[in-house]
Amino acid sequence: MTRLLEIPAARTLRTADDLVKAGLAAEARELDAVMAAYATAITPGLAGLIDRGDAADPIALQFVPSLAELEVRLEEMPDPIGDKAHEPVEGIVHRYPDRVLLKAVSVCPVYCRFCFRREMVGPDKDSNLTPAELDAALAYIRAHPEIWEVILTGGDPFMLSARRAAALTRALEAIPHVKVIRWHTRMPVADPRKVSGEFVEAIRSRTKAVYVAVHCNHARELTADAKAALGRMADAGIVLLSQSVLLKGVNDSVAALADLMRGLVEARVRPYYLHQLDFAPGTSHFRVAVEDGQRLVRELRDAISGIAQPQYVIDIPGGVSKAVAALSDVDTGADGSRLRGRDGVWREYPTQV
Repeated sequence: MTRLLEIPAARTLRTADDLVKAGLAAEARELDAVMAAYATAITPGLAGLIDRGDAADPIALQFVPSLAELEVRLEEMPDPIGDKAHEPVEGIVHRYPDRVLLKAVSVCPVYCRFCFRREMVGPDKDSNLTPAELDAALAYIRAHPEIWEVILTGGDPFMLSARRAAALTRALEAIPHVKVIRWHTRMPVADPRKVSGEFVEAIRSRTKAVYVAVHCNHARELTADAKAALGRMADAGIVLLSQSVLLKGVNDSVAALADLMRGLVEARVRPYYLHQLDFAPGTSHFRVAVEDGQRLVRELRDAISGIAQPQYVIDIPGGVSKAVAALSDVDTGADGSRLRGRDGVWREYPTQV
């Protein structure tokens, strides 16, 4: 039987003692080294979803610290996707010609145990942009007319107050060549109350297209409160996308992925990316082999609607770009092409001249 624990609404779990008292850890001392290395926070809503009787609970695996995080492999690195190699000024990552990341904050409502920026985020990092650094970041965007899209990330930019989020939106609205503002957040599933009508109004724009990419990895994260938060944004005309990470024990089955993607579509969120796990330190216990991911995505294509299909991608280490990881259903050779059907059979396709 599922055993859930009622937790006071204002209580985010941040310490080893908090986890022990909440029934999420056996002994505080076991977690000291992990929590000294990597930030921890579990919101009441997510803590309440965890089945204390299931050692492999997919919500717990994502957020409760584990001794497995102390195993750092040779291929793992502090900056696995190469942000620093493309950081012209503090807070800006300019990897692709027409878009930049703007990392305004370094804190999150929850800290995923597989985070690719886990060495850079947390309340002890003190790397939120100062007013002067934010001014310099915005000046960089103004000075580069090729920048069509600004992606607000971090940390989690929904940690900003409504007032500061509105000020940032207005600043980006004033830059003529910026046409798209995209926010990346965990907040709708981590603390849906934060996505208030006031906050939604703060990130709306009447002159720019606004997108919100929601990080969600398991269908159980899509609670009634989370769906209501997503609905507030959708009703305001904000386009919702999803980002998920393929994680061992969390969503590495066709059934789990199908439930997640269908749940997102039902909540008016368009599945966008399914990420192969990056080589962040201490995350190998979450890693799914690429060939297994390719098989899962191929089977998912045959199992659910086309509007529920994410794009399976891998960030090439070092900051190069993303690579599309899904296997193709088209095989082209010197003698022509053949196509694979959902029955697994390859069929010849006439060569077109």
